[in-house]
Amino acid sequence: MAKDTEKLIRQLSLISFLMAQGRPVSALEIKREVEGYSVMNEDAFARRFYADRAELDSLGIELQVDRPGEGFFEAELYSLPPENFYLPEIKFTDDELAALRTSLSLLTEGEFAYAEPLRLALQQVAWGHPNPLADPDNIPVSMAKFSATSSRDLTQRLARIETAISRHKTITFEYHTIGSDKVNNRKVDPYHLVFRGGQFYLIGHSHERDAVRVFRLSRIRGKVGYATKSEHDFNPPEDFERSDYAELADWQLGEEVGKARIFFSDRIAWLISRDFGNHGEVSPADPAETGGREGIVLETSYASERELLAWVLRWRQNAEVLGPPEFKAAAEERIALLRDRHINGFDVAEAQTDFPTPIRERRQRSKDRSAAAIRPERFGRLVTLAGMLIGAAKEGAALSMSDLCQRLELSEEELRDDIDVLNVVNFGGGTYVLYAEIKGDIIEVDSEPYGDSFARPARLLPLEAKALVAAIDLVGDHLPQAKLDTAREKIVEALGRDPAREGLAIVSESGGAEAARIVNEAIAGRQVLELNYYKENEDKFSERKVEPYRLENGREGWYAECFDLDRQAMRHFKLDRIKEAKPTGETFEPRPEAEELAGVEGWMSDGQVPEASVARVWVSPERSRWMREERNVVEELADGAVVVELPYAGTSWLVREILKGAGDLVVLEPAEAREAISKELAA
Repeated sequence: MAKDTEKLIRQLSLISFLMAQGRPVSALEIKREVEGYSVMNEDAFARRFYADRAELDSLGIELQVDRPGEGFFEAELYSLPPENFYLPEIKFTDDELAALRTSLSLLTEGEFAYAEPLRLALQQVAWGHPNPLADPDNIPVSMAKFSATSSRDLTQRLARIETAISRHKTITFEYHTIGSDKVNNRKVDPYHLVFRGGQFYLIGHSHERDAVRVFRLSRIRGKVGYATKSEHDFNPPEDFERSDYAELADWQLGEEVGKARIFFSDRIAWLISRDFGNHGEVSPADPAETGGREGIVLETSYASERELLAWVLRWRQNAEVLGPPEFKAAAEERIALLRDRHINGFDVAEAQTDFPTPIRERRQRSKDRSAAAIRPERFGRLVTLAGMLIGAAKEGAALSMSDLCQRLELSEEELRDDIDVLNVVNFGGGTYVLYAEIKGDIIEVDSEPYGDSFARPARLLPLEAKALVAAIDLVGDHLPQAKLDTAREKIVEALGRDPAREGLAIVSESGGAEAARIVNEAIAGRQVLELNYYKENEDKFSERKVEPYRLENGREGWYAECFDLDRQAMRHFKLDRIKEAKPTGETFEPRPEAEELAGVEGWMSDGQVPEASVARVWVSPERSRWMREERNVVEELADGAVVVELPYAGTSWLVREILKGAGDLVVLEPAEAREAISKELAA
């Protein structure tokens, strides 16, 4: 029998024994009665028992230790209070359960890395309710694939880092520092994970820098390893505030270097205040300082001057840097450089005849999504399975292999192995927790009364808790049930903590919640909506009359998929660009052609717009390394610059992307795209 399997049997038997006794017991009793310990000598037992206790503690199951007095090891008494193992009952409403079920369905479709532990967590918190894993019918919400977790290598690193965070293990890895373009060995105490902008980031204490640093997981090379064989290597500092990293803007990640004052015109003041006001202080603009223009001023701290400049430039003539003087000068210099390169041209270095193929993660091609997903702790899976089997025995119900395989995302072989393990878990004296036998597709569980330690839902393991709350935070306010917020409050209350503050935080869009609510209500009632929509690429508002069909999540946020009555075609409207949405009082019958087209389109997942034009874009040597991560490099130039291909459906979108490049991106061709950018910059 494998050592990991022996360990699981010991730990489950230890829990069963302590729960069955209902009183503190000595180490001697545990050694004599618990499966796996009795064959060990005293030294081996002391080591294994300590290691098992430490691992259970890392899983959130804390044994209570009573020390009656000073003395030897045997003087300690151990117990497992019910509240340290069982999950308090959570009284969900039907709408809350429906919202949780929909979240699981969406994230499974999107191949989110935490979908499997989420399945286990849902079955625990929904104990006693109808199957929470049943696929919801006709939910008008879709999510794009999570490309950041479609790499097997990246997901394996993520799983190892997850374990290291929960067990306070120091990790080692090779890391590509994009700024210096060097790969170095790193030794890190991992504190926290943040998912933002489609990427996972690790926040931890770097031993080399003796400071907290941020690492993008896609830049880790090779495998992540443990620095030692110890159970624990460090304790996170009490003053480390994890939530800070989820609440920061892109330009604030890192050590603060200054504060900037930025003016925004009235045209977009509503959007900036709503979506970015929490990244600084917002105040009315002084017309004397802005040349008579009305608007607001955002004062924000920044760690990266370039990131902040890129964000400011995307708003074009609606944004202007007011100070400090050096930052204002840097912005003017960038704009002048961009204007000069597009209007007057510049010399492009010679292309290299051959260049190295960029390092890319291996994509998971298998239809088995579990190969590119974080597998939940087998301990948690066994506890969940034990509860299902005991529950079936008490009810006299039959369980099918195929149904359990589907609910637990297991192969038939894995399920058979799990049942074999549970059949030897006991709570002392040769009394086993359960006995299950597989006959064809039916699992028969002995109906005789066995231990009931697993007949109630156990506390969620750290990974399961994080997966559950992450799912809620990721989907946010975009479901028709609109009950995820209250479900989250109940889950956090039952857990006694907020998992988002203990290892994994999700950064979601701050804008568009009100628009999502109105659109969902209109979808349900088949109501025609009138939208006041801000087209950022063209910097103008338009009035649209639409029939809404679905909400869809893509790389750049949430969209409403609608049939535009004015244009007589399907269109997508970004929720956070809807300034106002209101029902017209008219209703509509769903159009067959619209329902056939409904669903997340490819461009939302991969950014590749169908039937798009393609621009050849020069990228400066200073910025080429970043662009290699995002775009297809078609030429490497002798001076370190690169040429990439940028698909675009309209020049207005391309103008915005080039402006965001802050002078480091220049359109080489086609001529009409270059002329559009020159015209914008000459204005």
